[in-house]
Amino acid sequence: MTVSDPEHAPFVGLRLRTSSAEQTRALAAALASSAQPGDRLALVGPLGAGKTQFAKGFAIGLGIDEVVNSPSFTLMAEYEGRLPLFHQDLYRLAGSAEVLAGGLLDERQDEGVTLSEWADRLDEGLDRGRLTLFILPIAEDDRDIEIRGRGEVAERYLAAARRWLSGGDSK
Repeated sequence: MTVSDPEHAPFVGLRLRTSSAEQTRALAAALASSAQPGDRLALVGPLGAGKTQFAKGFAIGLGIDEVVNSPSFTLMAEYEGRLPLFHQDLYRLAGSAEVLAGGLLDERQDEGVTLSEWADRLDEGLDRGRLTLFILPIAEDDRDIEIRGRGEVAERYLAAARRWLSGGDSK
């Protein structure tokens, strides 16, 4: 077992709060600055939590000019930026078998970043090494966002989140 082995590394995390959709998008844009090919971000939270707002901000952080909307009916939308963005919405799927049958996990994603809304419908065992963001509405505009993961990927995103919290990235 090595520390660089994400499967055996301990979970690390950070919880923070945003107070508007704009602030959630700004946090996501700051996190996108640390994105590397093959990263997978699992967005988990109830309907209306801000998962799509997060995806919009992340796309902006990757330099994507297109409007990003939830791909509910197409299941996955692709966008070109500094890295390709694969934006998935797993809401309509019953579980991992449907994710696999729908071709939503493939080698193209190794070249870009995959954001999966409703990622709790995908068994974490099929999505090893992912960074999970739990987004929970606290009030009309306030969101608690917990970032959890293992290994180098998690450490990279947590460092970006800490820079954002300290004002190192614009809020």
